[in-house]
Amino acid sequence: MTPSAAAETAKPAWTFLTNHGHVLVCIAQDPGIRARDIADRVGITERATQSIIADLIGAGYITRARVGRRNHYTINPHLPVRHPVEQPHSIGDLLAAVAGYTGRESSDRQAG
Repeated sequence: MTPSAAAETAKPAWTFLTNHGHVLVCIAQDPGIRARDIADRVGITERATQSIIADLIGAGYITRARVGRRNHYTINPHLPVRHPVEQPHSIGDLLAAVAGYTGRESSDRQAG
C-alpha cells in the first residue's frame, strides 16, 4: 500500500461531529437509507446506529415512517443544535453546511 493510500484509509483520531451528527448527515443525504448502510458509512455497529436513531427520534430531530419494507426518515430542521455553544443555529443550518441539506430531499424522494 502506498503512503497516500494508507492515509486515505486511516481512520482519523477525532472528528468535528459526534456519531449522532454523522448519522444525521447520512439521513439528510438519503432519507431512505438502511441502518446497516449508516453503520458502514459512520464506522459503528448496526446496534449503535439503531440506538442513535432512537435517540434522534425521541428528541424530535427525526421521524420514521414505514414505506414498504423500508424506513423513511424526515428531519425536523427547525430544532436547535443541542450544545449551548451552537444554540443560535438549527439542525437545518448544520446540515446545510456539512451535507448540502436544503430540506427538500425528503419531499423530492417521496414524490419521485
